[in-house]
Amino acid sequence: MQTALRVLLVEDERLIALLLSETLIAMGHSVCAIASTEADAVAQAQMHRPDLMIVDAGLSNGDGVAAVETILKARRVPHLFVTGDGRKVKALRPDAVILEKPFFENDLVAAIERALAVSVGM
Repeated sequence: MQTALRVLLVEDERLIALLLSETLIAMGHSVCAIASTEADAVAQAQMHRPDLMIVDAGLSNGDGVAAVETILKARRVPHLFVTGDGRKVKALRPDAVILEKPFFENDLVAAIERALAVSVGM
């Protein structure tokens, strides 16, 4: 069992955000905020100082990768990207932890573990 984390979700599709939130809570984590835009993601990260960010790479209002870049300038936060196509994220961030949609809970657990491990080396 992983240590309980305070997670910031960055997802612009409400249903996906709610399902992911429920999954994380069932895993023993808490969701400190759900952001649906690039600007909101940056503001929520500053306000809540999460232990982990799960970020949709392609937001309808802004860009998840750009949001993470901005957040990381202020503070190192373990993070992973959720996307339907990881090629864009890999092109921008070759070292990124990427979880491609659709995924299962065990895939999410493994991605969280990878994101936390990568953050140790940040």
